[in-house]
Amino acid sequence: MNVVIKNDAAAVTEFACGLVRERLAERRYRVLGLPTGGTPVLLYQALIASYRRGEVDFAEVVSFNLDEYLGLEPTHPQSYRRFMEENLFSHVNIRPENVHFLSGLPEDIAWHCADYEREIVEAGGIDLQILGIGRDGHIGFNEPTSSLRSRTHETALTKQTIEDNRRFFERAEDVPRWALTMGVETIMDSREILLLATGRSKADAVKAMVEGPVAAICPASILQFHPAVTVVCDEAAAAKLDHDEFYRWTGDNQHRMLEFLAEQRRRVAGN
Repeated sequence: MNVVIKNDAAAVTEFACGLVRERLAERRYRVLGLPTGGTPVLLYQALIASYRRGEVDFAEVVSFNLDEYLGLEPTHPQSYRRFMEENLFSHVNIRPENVHFLSGLPEDIAWHCADYEREIVEAGGIDLQILGIGRDGHIGFNEPTSSLRSRTHETALTKQTIEDNRRFFERAEDVPRWALTMGVETIMDSREILLLATGRSKADAVKAMVEGPVAAICPASILQFHPAVTVVCDEAAAAKLDHDEFYRWTGDNQHRMLEFLAEQRRRVAGN
């Protein structure tokens, strides 16, 4: 797990945007897994600005959204489909037929979830999965105690998640209690994962994810087993990490390692 600590949310966004641009420029990265939430909004704003400057192209991008509230129609102001249209898709040149969402009103939940998995496989799998993290360590809507082997499924939301989402709805009783989400194993199948965390409220979750034991009580901790994860957090979200100095040192000296390796190769070639 590559842990990158930046000064603030703006620096986190800049780093993440640069990584996404690089991956899309490589062409072999085509399928994105996309989240919603406050932290991704800043990333999407940065990507829109990059698109307008001609730095990134979404014409060949295929997207799969992480989750959706059960019971909300696509046009509902708080549906995640509406969120993505307003915060990214309507501002870039992604093709509508390449955009995939879970439905908040499926006729058959089990069939719909299995079909979503099939669509991901048919697209070639997710190349880069972007994630946020909940205060309780959830990723997607995989809440604490969720199976670490789960596939796309329906889930009940915890009291913590419902309270966190309360600010988006006019009345407390309007906050959805259930959702559909990519499963933990679905997320883990991604070729690369980029997780963003900002703010002091995420410090406990970041600590548990990066340095705690792998356990279902913190679903994000399973990312310790993924071979290509970058966690980008600001100083506030990194505040409780025990080994933050090591993470900073490795990040600051990455270029030195590459320079050292290049020098060693030149030395060996000269012998």
